[in-house]
Amino acid sequence: GHDGGPLCQEVRALPVDAKVENILLEALTPDRIAIAVAALGQIEEETHQLERQWALRRERARYEAERARRQYDAVEPENRLVARSLERGWEEKLRAAEAVEQDYERWRSDEPLVLSEADRDGLLELGEDLPGIWHSSSTTAAERKSILRLIICEVVLDQKRLQGQVWLKILWQTGATSEHSLQRCVHTYSHYIDIDRLRARVTELNAAGKMDKEIASRLNAEGFIAARNCAFKGDNVWLLRRRWGVPTVKINGTSANPDRWPDGTYSVQGAAAALGVTPQTIFKYRARGLVEGRQLAKGQPWQIELTDELIETLRIRAQRNRRSRR
Repeated sequence: GHDGGPLCQEVRALPVDAKVENILLEALTPDRIAIAVAALGQIEEETHQLERQWALRRERARYEAERARRQYDAVEPENRLVARSLERGWEEKLRAAEAVEQDYERWRSDEPLVLSEADRDGLLELGEDLPGIWHSSSTTAAERKSILRLIICEVVLDQKRLQGQVWLKILWQTGATSEHSLQRCVHTYSHYIDIDRLRARVTELNAAGKMDKEIASRLNAEGFIAARNCAFKGDNVWLLRRRWGVPTVKINGTSANPDRWPDGTYSVQGAAAALGVTPQTIFKYRARGLVEGRQLAKGQPWQIELTDELIETLRIRAQRNRRSRR
């Protein structure tokens, strides 16, 4: 009985449809079709050879049955023992000939498709036209479905077979099958397809002094996808670091910026206090080259270089500016 869990595995159709569409169009590229048609030609040649072998087998079986009949017909009626023996032999040969015919019919029914020249040309042309037809605004969804049904018999999905992935098995109309997978939209990182690789990459980028926002950009550029199929943001990375115990590379950790850093440089706030200006003014001074500042990495706090002499100069400048504005 059902235990109250979901009755079916929920798979969002859109990514799956797109995946199947890509597989279909890839399978029907002109070069793939040309290869398939060439392979079919080879199969046809093999089929013709087998047909000739079957013809010989059938002919031999018929001949032996006919010979047994002639032997039976030739025996004198009073020679009943011989006649009975020959009759049995004839029946056996008839049954053998019939069995060969049945085997042949079975083989015929399983025989691969034989294409006419027109069929071949049509298929090759389809390969050239299909992407255009498929993506054309005049092609309806129903028509696309019809194309799919002509080529694909069935698509089987399983999202529990591979962690964080949807497993697809395509049964093609030719009888062939192919297996594929695509990354599943997961709601939590516990189902994430590549959690170990993600963790290793976050740790590695963090160790290289990258801030969360920059790590997020790198992850996105490298094709990682955050939970819920979103792009990574700094917040995602921050949460993952917290979960994995990966410390921040900020020079002051999680504390507020001090007025001065251990190496004697000032934070923006510290420099502003020392000069009697706003933090915004410090950025303006830096832009104009009045003060030097650096970040260990993008996103790290600024470290502003200030000497006593420079502080004095800039304080006087700030006071003068204030007086001139009065």
